[in-house]
Amino acid sequence: MNYVNLKDEISSVSYPGRGIVIGRSGDGRCAVTAYFIMGRSENSRNRVFIADGDGIRTKAFDESKLTDPSLIIYAPVRVLDGYTIVTNGDQTDTVYDGLKAGKTFEESLRSRKFEPDAPNYTPRISGLLNIKDGRYDYSLSILKSDNGNPDECLRYTFNYDAPAAGKGHYIHTYMKDGNPLPSYEGEPTPVLIEGSIDEFTDTVWNALNEENKVSLFTRFTDIETGSFESRMINKNK
Repeated sequence: MNYVNLKDEISSVSYPGRGIVIGRSGDGRCAVTAYFIMGRSENSRNRVFIADGDGIRTKAFDESKLTDPSLIIYAPVRVLDGYTIVTNGDQTDTVYDGLKAGKTFEESLRSRKFEPDAPNYTPRISGLLNIKDGRYDYSLSILKSDNGNPDECLRYTFNYDAPAAGKGHYIHTYMKDGNPLPSYEGEPTPVLIEGSIDEFTDTVWNALNEENKVSLFTRFTDIETGSFESRMINKNK
């Protein structure tokens, strides 16, 4: 399996939509994640990330311009014990509640499907980092329509049991810009995770299309101690 340069992979698509990166830092010490949002409409671009406990939440930058909060206002990141949940929608809460009830990541998402935003039917992408007793594994999921058919939901879960230092995976909602937007295809892309949290954050932010990018969140979590460092960048200030 060839691991590709993260900056090159992100910048190769002008509108990947929303994206999740999960992996392990180059020194092997930290679990790494990134979540970004982009937007083409005024409603989608009118957002910022704000801290919410150990996680984050989206918020309208200008409340007077908010027209439809249903698919753009949610908690992308929540923490439950040794789990960090990161998703592109309110399925973050679905996974959180499912884990609390003893369900697995995959079982929790069985009640959800792609977003009801015809004709795009935006995939729901989700990630789960599991850090316990000095061990670390992660999973990624995508729920998407069958090539734009709203009557069938395709469900894929990818589990990574022994993340190697300096390596990770990247998944996003759209293959490219278009109308309708084509859903992501295939397995999460294997990518290289390089540098400190600040270097990693700069890599992802600078790789995103300048016109369409909105916000970015990154986190490095120490696998031994569970302590973490986070960064947030909002284009709207």
